[in-house]
Amino acid sequence: MGRREDLILDVQEPGLLVREHGRGMFVARAKVTQELAPGSRPLTAPRAAGDWSSRVIEFSTVRAGARVGRKLRISPAAELVYVVRLRLVDGEPIALERLHIPAAVAPGLTPAQMESGFYAHLREARRIRPAHAAQSIEPTVLTEDEAALLGVPELSPALLFDRLTTDTDDRPVEYVRSLYRGDRYRIVSRLELDGAAEHPAPTASRTAAWWGTVE
Repeated sequence: MGRREDLILDVQEPGLLVREHGRGMFVARAKVTQELAPGSRPLTAPRAAGDWSSRVIEFSTVRAGARVGRKLRISPAAELVYVVRLRLVDGEPIALERLHIPAAVAPGLTPAQMESGFYAHLREARRIRPAHAAQSIEPTVLTEDEAALLGVPELSPALLFDRLTTDTDDRPVEYVRSLYRGDRYRIVSRLELDGAAEHPAPTASRTAAWWGTVE
């Protein structure tokens, strides 16, 4: 195993040569960019670039347990659907999601529905509308198994997303922990500075609570 510092890319600009321990020199690819910028509607963010798809690699019914039960406001003994889903952009792995969905929210949920779009399934088949999400982001590194699924070396940098989604009745509908490749994903935000309230941007929305990659 190489030292962690050996796994850090020398440069990150697309089109430039980068060196990675154990892999040699190669051309850096452009990162998938998610903008935390105003969209055409309030409480939205523009969709991230690329053709996004999903592949379910684990699907099971388990007990919530104490920690996840607290997150979802259900009993530790309550059943939930646990899904591990690989997210791809233009056919290349970009993120690994671990979803916890209360079984009562979507009884009879199938892997195919998770691949075709969970939020669309909730809206169209269950008449449940995801409305709010509280999400945190922090840096981390990938384990050997996580790195293998994402096609990068062990201990590669990643972004860890922790998200709780609730519906219009403030009922939790999912708790998700996602790992996004640090070499292929970045977030860009726009901030309001002093005077912004007096001279708002023409299309500015006050908050961006959604991520274009969730579905």
